[in-house]
Amino acid sequence: MNVNRVKQILSSPSDIEVRYNGTSVWIDNINEDGRTATVHLRGPLEERSEVEIEELKEI
Repeated sequence: MNVNRVKQILSSPSDIEVRYNGTSVWIDNINEDGRTATVHLRGPLEERSEVEIEELKEI
Protein backbone atom coordinates (compact mmCIF):
# COMPACT_ATOMS: atom_id res chain seq x y z
CA MET A 1 0.00 0.00 0.00
CA ASN A 2 1.17 3.58 -0.43
CA VAL A 3 0.92 6.55 1.93
CA ASN A 4 -1.74 8.30 -0.17
CA ARG A 5 -4.06 5.29 0.08
CA VAL A 6 -3.52 5.11 3.85
CA LYS A 7 -4.54 8.79 4.09
CA GLN A 8 -7.70 8.03 2.06
CA ILE A 9 -8.57 5.10 4.32
CA LEU A 10 -8.02 7.19 7.47
CA SER A 11 -10.36 9.92 6.20
CA SER A 12 -13.00 7.52 4.86
CA PRO A 13 -16.26 6.97 6.78
CA SER A 14 -16.34 3.42 5.35
CA ASP A 15 -15.01 0.32 7.09
CA ILE A 16 -12.14 -0.65 4.79
CA GLU A 17 -10.44 -3.92 5.68
CA VAL A 18 -6.66 -3.76 5.86
CA ARG A 19 -4.34 -6.64 6.68
CA TYR A 20 -0.83 -6.82 8.01
CA ASN A 21 0.87 -10.23 7.72
CA GLY A 22 -2.54 -11.79 7.07
CA THR A 23 -4.12 -10.29 10.21
CA SER A 24 -6.91 -7.74 10.02
CA VAL A 25 -5.86 -4.38 11.54
CA TRP A 26 -7.12 -0.83 12.06
CA ILE A 27 -4.82 1.98 10.96
CA ASP A 28 -4.51 4.55 13.76
CA ASN A 29 -2.23 7.08 12.08
CA ILE A 30 0.69 7.70 9.76
CA ASN A 31 3.93 8.31 11.63
CA GLU A 32 6.08 11.39 11.06
CA ASP A 33 8.61 9.50 8.95
CA GLY A 34 5.91 8.95 6.29
CA ARG A 35 7.02 5.32 5.83
CA THR A 36 5.39 3.70 8.85
CA ALA A 37 1.95 3.65 10.43
CA THR A 38 0.62 2.76 13.85
CA VAL A 39 -1.97 -0.03 13.70
CA HIS A 40 -3.88 -2.23 16.13
CA LEU A 41 -5.65 -5.56 15.77
CA ARG A 42 -9.36 -5.59 15.09
CA GLY A 43 -11.17 -7.02 18.09
CA PRO A 44 -10.81 -6.79 21.86
CA LEU A 45 -7.02 -6.37 21.94
CA GLU A 46 -5.78 -2.80 21.72
CA GLU A 47 -2.09 -3.61 21.32
CA ARG A 48 -0.53 -1.13 18.91
CA SER A 49 2.39 -1.71 16.57
CA GLU A 50 4.44 0.36 14.15
CA VAL A 51 4.54 -1.24 10.70
CA GLU A 52 5.90 -0.36 7.27
CA ILE A 53 3.11 1.14 5.14
CA GLU A 54 4.17 -0.88 2.10
CA GLU A 55 3.51 -4.09 4.08
CA LEU A 56 -0.19 -3.20 4.57
CA LYS A 57 -2.66 -4.83 2.16
CA GLU A 58 -6.18 -3.65 1.39
CA ILE A 59 -8.75 -6.43 1.10
